[in-house]
Amino acid sequence: MKLYSLSVLHKGSTKANLLKAAYDLSSFSFFQRSSVQEFMTFTSALIVERSALGSRASVKEQEYLCHVYVRNDNLGGVVIADSEYPSRVCFTLLDKVLDEFSRQVNSIDWPSGSPATVQYTALDSHLAKYQNPREADAMTKVQAELDETKIILHSTMESLLERGEKLDDLVQKSEHLGNQSKAFYKTAKRKKNKVRKIKE
Repeated sequence: MKLYSLSVLHKGSTKANLLKAAYDLSSFSFFQRSSVQEFMTFTSALIVERSALGSRASVKEQEYLCHVYVRNDNLGGVVIADSEYPSRVCFTLLDKVLDEFSRQVNSIDWPSGSPATVQYTALDSHLAKYQNPREADAMTKVQAELDETKIILHSTMESLLERGEKLDDLVQKSEHLGNQSKAFYKTAKRKKNKVRKIKE
């Protein structure tokens, strides 16, 4: 999972104006970086120009996904990431950056601003922080921890059963389970198997 570009633009009546951008082009060869950066800047501006006010979208370009958010006040943001990076995290990042940018940079400066004149320095740190979506986004981090816990629980249950033993056999032999509980276990297992077969 990788983020390559994070841009803030102003959507004018005919074209988008780049206000600030940050890039992580370390995965490209040194000689390709300037061309890749130019292409990402061009793509970001084009996507903002073609997006409606108040819209969010994800646009696929080769193996990359360009996530765009254009607010109703004409401020837009674009994140270019690989296809594995979670889109929800990209839109969380765009919300955060655009809110922060609009508080720090006066809207009068948006139509005529440029990367050299706009005084906003947080893009590089946001791009670096969000390279790992688990660390940057609390929801993703919680989901990853839940997935790990689930794996541990599954492996723990399997390790509790001795070699050759099956949970079904243990349920039948159990003195602690009544007939009603055993019937419930069988019914639940049958329904789970039916759902699994339907999904396949």
